[in-house]
Order: sequence, then C-alpha cells, then structure tokens
Amino acid sequence: MGLKLSVWLYGSKADSPLSSSSTFPALAVPTCSRLSVILHSTPVGPGDDRSHWSFSHCSPHFLISACQEKVTRTPVEQSSDGVRAERGVRSGLHLWEMLWNPTHRGSHAVIGISSQNCPLQASGYKALVGGDTQSWGWELGTNQLWHGGRTLGMYPGEKKKCHSQGAEFVESQPFTSSHIQTGLETPASPLPVPERVVLVLDADAGTLGYIVDGCFLGVAFKDLPREVDLFPAVSSVRGGATVRLRYLNGAERDPPALMALSRLSIRQSLGKQRQNLTDRLPLPPILQRYLLPSQ
Repeated sequence: MGLKLSVWLYGSKADSPLSSSSTFPALAVPTCSRLSVILHSTPVGPGDDRSHWSFSHCSPHFLISACQEKVTRTPVEQSSDGVRAERGVRSGLHLWEMLWNPTHRGSHAVIGISSQNCPLQASGYKALVGGDTQSWGWELGTNQLWHGGRTLGMYPGEKKKCHSQGAEFVESQPFTSSHIQTGLETPASPLPVPERVVLVLDADAGTLGYIVDGCFLGVAFKDLPREVDLFPAVSSVRGGATVRLRYLNGAERDPPALMALSRLSIRQSLGKQRQNLTDRLPLPPILQRYLLPSQ
C-alpha cells in the first residue's frame, strides 16, 4: 500500500500554485512539525469558552456581544481601551483567530497577549497592549512590536535561526531591534495587514508569533513568563472598532502522534491544489476520509 501511495503522490503532476498579490508569503518562515500538525487539524467547534472575551476584564468603553465572541468599542475621545479573553493558558501551543476589519482600526490598533495585571483603560491615545511589562502587542497600522511601553522594531523583520532546548526555530528580528523607540515611528514602509490574523502562543517555549494570509511570520516575542496565565488581548482607540475572537486549536508539550505526522506528510505531498482528491488515493475509505481537509 505504501509503495502504491508513493507512486500516486509523486507520479501525479501537482497543479501550479495559486497566484497571490499578498506580500506575506515571501516573508513566511518554516513551521515546526508541532505547529504544522495543529494547522492541519480540525478547528475547535464554535461556542468554546476559549473563544470568549471577558466581561470582567475589559474597558468600560468596550461592549461584548451576548455570545462573547465579538467586542465593539464605543465612540469615546481621548481614551485607549483594551479587552482580554476570558480564559488564559500557561502551557502548550495555542492558536487564536482574530478578525478586525482594516477600515475600522484607526491608529494604535494592537493585538497580542497579556497577563492578568495588564491595564485595560488609559487616558489619551496609546498602544495599551504592549504599553507595560505585562503585555506584548503588534500594532497593525505601523507593524511595530510593543512591550514595556516601547517599540521594539517592525514585524516581520529579518530572519535569524535560533536554538532553544535542542529545537531549532526561526525568529523574526525587528528591523530596529538595536534602536528602541518611544513613538509610533515607521523606519520602513509598513505592510497592510488583512482582516484575519492568527496568534501563535507557545507557552512552553515562551514565544509569540503571528500568521497572516496563511503564512507564519516567525517569532515576534520570546522570553515570555513561564507558569503564568497569558490571555489574547486587543486595544483600540477607534469608535466602532469590532474584533472577533475564535480559539482554533492547541497541543500540549508532548510530540505529535505518528498518525498525525503521517497525515501531515501525505497532505503536504498532495499540495494545496489536490487537497480534495483523497478519494483517488490507493487507500481504504476510512483513511481517505481521515486525510480530508479540516473545516
């Protein structure tokens, strides 16, 4: 069976990749097997409480929907407002999807993570998430990374290979990592970030990265605190800004199962243009169904 499968996979000509006007595919970095398996797994169903914004931990200028998956900022001047998720994590690798219409962001539109002690309202206009030592954020309009009330450079930046506990990963080095700034300056032209952004939090490794246009852009922040609950968070200064939160999937520290790695390998060999052709594989029907794309 394995020989027949190999002949089918590598003997059939894959379709040419889809053309894209997005800049992000050229900036993508390789993903580890653990993250790749999660990305090819079925997302968690709707209604999961890890997809909920917190009624108790949000600025009074944010309104949370009845389902708790959508939050909207009311029109208030001279105020920076934040909100975090209801549930945090302190271990494992986790992915959350955030949907934020680019035309409803305004300035200081930040997405990232925070601890329980991050302030969620402040006077004036500022990057609230990333504005203190208890939060880390990516300002979408300028592409600047924020932590400790300072910018750490633009993201994505130059790529650098790093090693952590025997595992190799690719870190996105900010363009201005050696020059810390205190304002919303843009040393290089920022890239327009689309509506959908995925947060990639590895609480075991202490890293945070982002996925845009289906492309993992590398590690944005490292050395995050261990054994501390970390929550997805956003901050905004624009009236009418609406952000949707959805928990996609996660995995604990254990390595991926062999079955999941085999599924990943076959799907990667199929390529994006042949994902729905699993019924043509020389496999039993139950395995063909197992290889179908996740919804």
